[in-house]
Amino acid sequence: MPDPQISAVICTHNREQYLGAAIDSLLEQDFPHFEVIVVDNASTDRTREIVEARLSHPRLQYIYEPVPGLSVARNTGAKVARSSIIAYLDDDAEASPGWLSALYRAYQSNERLAIAGGKVTLLWPPNVTAPRWLSPGLAANLGDYDLGDAIVQIQNPNLTPRGLNYSVRRTFLDQIGGFDINLGRVGKNLLSNEELYLTEQALKRGWQVAYIPDALVAHNVSLERTKAAWFLNRGWWQGISEHYREKVSGRTGAGQLRRGGERLVRGLYKSLKYFADPAQRFDNFVYAYCQIGYLQAVIQGMLATSDSKQPELSASGTKRPDS
Repeated sequence: MPDPQISAVICTHNREQYLGAAIDSLLEQDFPHFEVIVVDNASTDRTREIVEARLSHPRLQYIYEPVPGLSVARNTGAKVARSSIIAYLDDDAEASPGWLSALYRAYQSNERLAIAGGKVTLLWPPNVTAPRWLSPGLAANLGDYDLGDAIVQIQNPNLTPRGLNYSVRRTFLDQIGGFDINLGRVGKNLLSNEELYLTEQALKRGWQVAYIPDALVAHNVSLERTKAAWFLNRGWWQGISEHYREKVSGRTGAGQLRRGGERLVRGLYKSLKYFADPAQRFDNFVYAYCQIGYLQAVIQGMLATSDSKQPELSASGTKRPDS
């Protein structure tokens, strides 16, 4: 086979229910020269069996990554990939046949493009519809992403493409040292913001980020994500993620307590203000709950910093003199 012009990577952890359809959607792409890499991130289910059943396809490659963590797995996929463009598809998503073609055209037409992703629609479980309390903002937590039918140059990092439908130019990824392994999911935690952080880094360095509407992906909504508890847990981890993003950007300090406190009060106030509207009420309550996770992370960070500044004690328990 010719060298691939784009590498499609699926990082997976215990998603046997959806993985086969995700792989098949990539193997059926209309793009002529591509490869598909499945990074098995310490799965304990039938993941390997599902991939091996398709390994006769010449485009497909299986890699096992024992260290848990989405960012770790993404970096492993990037190291193995042979092309200059790396496209990441979630293990519970399905790409449209023209997904890779649309992404490749975008990079070919813009040499300053570092990151690109496309529209995402939601696939609900059988006999399940969107809950009444699900606002458009919370639907974005499920991957829903639609900025219209025209290409959009992203200037606001909060509008960055969704990680389930995400591509990056290798030159830029190497420049920043890959995905930050302190962000991104590890096991059951919902730590996030790794894509937002990459967008911040790209814009700061003069690169461009784009929404490509024709790069369409559908995302399966698991049954657990139709429950209110999942969104509260997701909000909590979003707060922790936001604290870490501020930390690496050098924006920590007492101001975090003020900002988090103001946002907490605002969220609770709006939750009461829109009490008659289930979607608005729950959206603002999740926002407030997010701030509790954020404030907890801020306080823990301050305490850890304070402890590190305490004079070191000698074995006898006395303060060790400065050297």
